Amino acid sequence: MNNILLPNSITFGGGSLKEINNILNSLKRKNPLIITDKTMVSLGIIKPLEEYLTKFQIRYEIYKDTIPEPTSESILEPVDILKKGKFDSIIAFGGGSPIDSAKAISALATHGGKMSDYKFPYIFNNKSIPIIAIPTTAGTGSEVTKFTIITDEKTDEKMLCVGSGFLPSAAIVDYELSLTVPARTTADTGIDALTHAIEAYVSKKANLFSDTQATSAMRLIYPNLRNVFLNGDDKKAREAVMIGSTLAGMAFSNASVALVHGMSRPIGANYHVPHGLSNAMLLPTVTGFSISGARSKYANCSKIMGIANYQDNEDLSNQKLIDALFNLNVDLKVPTPEEYGIDKKDFIGKLDVLAKQALDSGSPSNNPVVPSHNQIKELYLKLWS
Repeated sequence: MNNILLPNSITFGGGSLKEINNILNSLKRKNPLIITDKTMVSLGIIKPLEEYLTKFQIRYEIYKDTIPEPTSESILEPVDILKKGKFDSIIAFGGGSPIDSAKAISALATHGGKMSDYKFPYIFNNKSIPIIAIPTTAGTGSEVTKFTIITDEKTDEKMLCVGSGFLPSAAIVDYELSLTVPARTTADTGIDALTHAIEAYVSKKANLFSDTQATSAMRLIYPNLRNVFLNGDDKKAREAVMIGSTLAGMAFSNASVALVHGMSRPIGANYHVPHGLSNAMLLPTVTGFSISGARSKYANCSKIMGIANYQDNEDLSNQKLIDALFNLNVDLKVPTPEEYGIDKKDFIGKLDVLAKQALDSGSPSNNPVVPSHNQIKELYLKLWS
């Protein structure tokens, strides 16, 4: 038996942002705190949201100082603002970081404690201040997931926090908000979404529902990702990748992510690499390691994405998949750790720490092939070969 968790409502399509007032009314809320970042404000991306709220005389305030990789410290100020301002809801507007921040802010403002109290394996299922999540990038799927990732500054650990209490009450998925996203961010978030779909599909916790969402996501994301990277104005491709990202979020939220994400978080925490980019660095190599544990599923991924032909056997399909993932990184100009500027000597010196943090996240245990500590170290080293 599987228990499927989703927001109460998901509104999608070009221009769906205008439904914000109806969604607030459906939740019986009228005083939201908007959690976003400085880019959304300085570039005016948030202006349409403000205009709709003003039109319907919704009282709101904006907190714009979230950071790209939210930390335990970075969420304390908005928690205080939320508690003192008598707000009855949160609108999380932006990429995965504002949405992840909003989830943590809602939990702490409602139930108190510190963020490390919510770290997996603790499961947080308590109701909190409701969140309306509005993504502006096609990548994290955070608008439909029961997860948030918050970094502990003291240990540089990216803490995975899990439970229905982190699930937004509603989501608005408006691809028009992603039209101005820069090419680098488009690539990184897009590969993040593709990784969600692949890992959810091959995960040991996969189920019929998550498989359906994951395969649909792969069909939408992979054939369109190069298009949106090269031409951000391609509305058809933008919509496909945005919907694919949300479907991938549904898939992994109701199954799990696996080894790529487990190994990705320590790279992000220790070297401040954007999450989608560290996923992209790892995806081809980790896929090659994992295929022996789910040959037929990986072969099906290859065929679903249009990489392999349906008459190809498993071995050929899987080799084509690995080759295609390496080629995708080349086409999307994904840097290696060295090209990104990570110091190789420092990286090698931290291999035991990185491997431990990866295993402690819990995600590697969902992988088709569950790695040992030393195997994770070997996979990290392959990123430099």
